[in-house]
Amino acid sequence: MPEDVYAETDAYLSKNLLRGDPVLETIAQASAEAGLVPHAVTALQAEFLAMLIRISGAETVLEIGCLGGYSAVAMARALPAHGRLLTTEIDTRTARVAQANIDGSGYSDRIRLEVGPALNVLDGQLAARAKFDFVFIDADKVNHKTYLEYALKLSRPGTIIVADNIVRGGAVLDADSQENSVRGVRDFLAFASTLEGVEMTALQTVGEKGHDGMALFRVVG
Repeated sequence: MPEDVYAETDAYLSKNLLRGDPVLETIAQASAEAGLVPHAVTALQAEFLAMLIRISGAETVLEIGCLGGYSAVAMARALPAHGRLLTTEIDTRTARVAQANIDGSGYSDRIRLEVGPALNVLDGQLAARAKFDFVFIDADKVNHKTYLEYALKLSRPGTIIVADNIVRGGAVLDADSQENSVRGVRDFLAFASTLEGVEMTALQTVGEKGHDGMALFRVVG
């Protein structure tokens, strides 16, 4: 199936299932004008994440990989008024764009952006004995396994963990791949296969961002 059909189908579904969203549209436009890489989740995926947060009743969210703040704002809006979201961004220029987008969204009181390597931020959260109800992993794929390890340590029973970009257009099937992102995802999945006390599944996705997928985890105990 040509990828333009995926994009057209996404547009059709968005038109019929989503309402106009000036806040996220403004963030997407500002991020594009600032020259950020177009790696944010789609509008449909953003609503999927928000719906998971509402269904689970999450009050605290950890996002690993902020980019322009699109998914951070989408998820923060799904939280109750007292809810809080912590997001990380390693690149200082990208973080400036993200902070401006967050400040303009009307939800900056719920979102804290930490600038620097995500692993440093996660170490700080471990030291503070923080726990999160929902974790979204969407940073560099080389460290996907490590991010999942941290996410589990920062979880409590019932925590939902979502990890994006695990299919890589089917490249994840190539055991001999020399691409670091593919190797990182394969390490992540191999580690996931060893977990106990965690419910797991995955969804392949097709849409305006091509063929990819998400892994979903629920911490049982």
